[in-house]
Amino acid sequence: MDSRSRARARAQVSDAGEAEPPRRPRSLIGAAVVQGVEAAGVLLASVLAGVAAGRGQSYHTDSGVLLTVIGILTALALGYVAAGLARARPWSRTPALLTQLFTGIVSFYLIQSQRYEWGAPGLVLAVAGFVTLLVPPSLRALAHETPERPDGESGPPAGQAKRRT
Repeated sequence: MDSRSRARARAQVSDAGEAEPPRRPRSLIGAAVVQGVEAAGVLLASVLAGVAAGRGQSYHTDSGVLLTVIGILTALALGYVAAGLARARPWSRTPALLTQLFTGIVSFYLIQSQRYEWGAPGLVLAVAGFVTLLVPPSLRALAHETPERPDGESGPPAGQAKRRT
């Protein structure tokens, strides 16, 4: 390899290193924030349930403790989904949408039970979560799309067969 070839290779490597990664859409960051707030809400409710169980104000102390543990584990799972959304991981879309659905249903029942202090914020979060997840920039960022070839087709470049594993 002559010196010109080495210089060209170094220039190509340095140019490739300067390319900035694609930016995540603001809507996806908003969805991650909504998911994180929901995780914090579940954690708060779990801690309150644990305190009530510790004071003997739970129907059964054992069930109060178990609900607290389940709630804390759920809050951790929701936080993990929020982190996946923040990193634009495609796997996080379905659990996030299911979280919004569940939050909306529970919030609706809380509002029907005149528990507006819990139901109204939950309903607002569920609607905001659905909107931020279903706008086109978020859908594109979380889609499993293959890049298009210059000839307009999708998949590997023309002349290259797909590898079978």
